[in-house]
Order: sequence, then C-alpha cells, then structure tokens
Amino acid sequence: MKIINRPIYSERIKPFIGKGIIKVLTGQRRVGKSCILQQIQQDIIQSNPDANIIYISMEYEEFRIIQNDSDLFEYLKDKIKPHADNYLFIDEVQDIEGFEHVLRSLQSKDACDIFITGSNARMLSSELSTYLSGRYIEFHIHSLNYNEFLVFHNLPDNNQSLMSYLTYGGLPYLSRLALTDELAFEYLRNVYSTILLKDVIKREGIRNVDFLETLASYTADNVGSLFSANNISKYLKSQRIDISTTQVINYLKALSNAYLINKVGRIDINGLKKFEVGDKYFFEDLGLRNCHQGFNLQRDIHKLLENAVYLHLCSLQYDVYVGKNDAQEVDFVGLKQGKKVYVQVTYLLVDEKTREREFGNLMAIQDNYPKYVVSLDEFNKGSDVEGIQHLHLADFLKLNSLGL
Repeated sequence: MKIINRPIYSERIKPFIGKGIIKVLTGQRRVGKSCILQQIQQDIIQSNPDANIIYISMEYEEFRIIQNDSDLFEYLKDKIKPHADNYLFIDEVQDIEGFEHVLRSLQSKDACDIFITGSNARMLSSELSTYLSGRYIEFHIHSLNYNEFLVFHNLPDNNQSLMSYLTYGGLPYLSRLALTDELAFEYLRNVYSTILLKDVIKREGIRNVDFLETLASYTADNVGSLFSANNISKYLKSQRIDISTTQVINYLKALSNAYLINKVGRIDINGLKKFEVGDKYFFEDLGLRNCHQGFNLQRDIHKLLENAVYLHLCSLQYDVYVGKNDAQEVDFVGLKQGKKVYVQVTYLLVDEKTREREFGNLMAIQDNYPKYVVSLDEFNKGSDVEGIQHLHLADFLKLNSLGL
C-alpha cells in the first residue's frame, strides 16, 4: 500500500527523533496515525539502514498475546538488540494494560527511541501524565484538512470538491472509495460505531448506551450552538427521559475523550478570562458528523462551515475558543504563541445587516491581530474592510498560516 506523506505532521515530529523523549500521536480512530508511524519508519530506515525497527499494532491479531505490561516486557526482551539503534513503535497503546511501566523502564535505560499512538484522551490525563511526566511530547493528529483532502483524492480545487469535503470529511481511507453516499457513509457509519463501542462504551464503562447514542445525535444536530448540560437535561425530561445534569456532563466528556467531539469554551476577548458556561461542541471529522440519518447539505451548511473553520484552526495548532466582547460574540478566537486570530463565519453575506453584524463584531475589537470573515460568497471574496479580510471558505481552508 502506497503511503501518502502528511508533512504537516511528519515535519513536526522529525526534530524529536532520537532525542530520548517519547513521541505520542493522539487522535480519533482512523485519522491516519498508523500511516504517519509508517512514514516515520521509512524516514528512519532511509537515514539509518541498520536501524532495528520494532512495530506492534494492537489492531493486528498476532499482537493479541500482549495484554499487559508483563506480556509487553516479555515480547520485547528478545526484540531489542544491544549496541543497536532500536526504535519501538506501538499503535493503539492504550489496549495494553500498564504499558506506561515498560515505557518508563525502556526510556530510563535509553534502550530505544519510542513512538506510540492512542485513541483516548484519558491515556494522557492518567497513565502518561502520572508515570511519564516530562518524558513525552504529544502530537495531536486530525483527519485530513482541505488541502490534504484534495491531494489524497486527486481532486481539483473547485466548489464540487469543497462540498465533497464538507459532506464526507477527511478520514484518509475514503481515498480508496468512491465518494458516494452509499459507499462513503457505509464506511463512516462503521467507523462511528467502532469509536462508540471500543473507545467510549467499553473504555468508559458506559451503561446507558441508548442515551449515549441520543446525546451524540443531539450534539451532531447542534454543532456550533451554545451548550448547557442543564438545558439538555431539561429537554430530555420534557421527552420523558430522566437523565441528570451530571450524567450529561460525564457522557459528553466520554465522547470528547474518544476525540469524536471537541468542547470549545468561551473567553472574554479583553481579559482572556474563561467563562464557566456556554461551551460549544464541534465534531473531529465532518463525515462522522454527517453519516447518520437525516443529513442534508443545504440545511446543515452553516453548521458545517463553522465546523470546517474550527478544524482548520486546530490543524494550524491554535488553541480555539468562542470569543465574547461585551454583548457581542466572535465565532472563533485562535491563540498561539501569545498571539491571536479572530474569525467570523457566515453562510452568505446576503444583506447589509448581515455584513454589519459579521464585520462589526470584529471592528469592535481594539487590537491589530488578524481578523477574517469566512463565507461562501463568490463575489467580493479576498476583499479587505478596515483591515478585516473577507475570504471564501475554500481560500481560508487552504491557508497555511494566518498572518502571524
């Protein structure tokens, strides 16, 4: 199988190869972490033909014998060669109970350079942070951004390709399938079910599976809307579903831990104070958001635009928030290296009132950081209004930097 390089990630990882720090690739299932591992292996062998590569994939049947740290230690005992450049790759490491003990021992002995992947955020918040604090660096892998989508699918940059991206999302395996509802959505539904089963229900010990599925569907239908666990609980009670606010919060966290959805908090633009309420949720992959019943591109377009912009800001390594400036709201505030970027997203600038709202919210911000209005307007795209750039969605998604 030909591996298509994703330099947005491989170039970030390369400087840490051979530096004695564990490289951790996190992200949702099927976003391409395994292929990036294979790309790194190829790069290592190219520069060091004598390298001893040890690869373990917990998704392969032959590695099911490795259930815990003792099994892992026993397996590696004869694989790590003395006086050699050893490189250890473990895919989906969270499936090995107690893996962190072996990794800590190997790193302390400088026995090998270690690369691991994981599909559940709890792995970082518990095992890694507790036992390997200061000994690892995380690289969060996202599904394909729009530029990568065009490369993987060998598509021209036009409106039809953009709509395909908004519809089917960026899971890399889709490049082997025809981009049709029948084939693509069938694959996406299978991935969605696997994530719910393996990374949410099984790992988090979820008991009320029906409610989890209802909550995931509710989140998909309310992408970009202000969320309140209390309001969701009240809504469910009106539907004669008695679920506590605490359980709603816990189940949302479980979906977030599996990287299926992402919580975006609100901050005050002036003081960068974080608010305790008023979060929004966005899906990690557009196709997984769309693959279930009732998807309609025209009806959902405004939600997908916001989700796509959010994902692009994440791929550019921004910490992303919803901004509040007095009574006004800014769709996204991206923070990186002490600097900011502001983005308003709208379907179309249909009238002067809409233009005043979208541009006015940004004009009210008294600083000189980059500001964008993103829409699907074909006219006046690329125009500049008092330093605020108006871009078509496709043009925004192709940017590799945002004026920093």
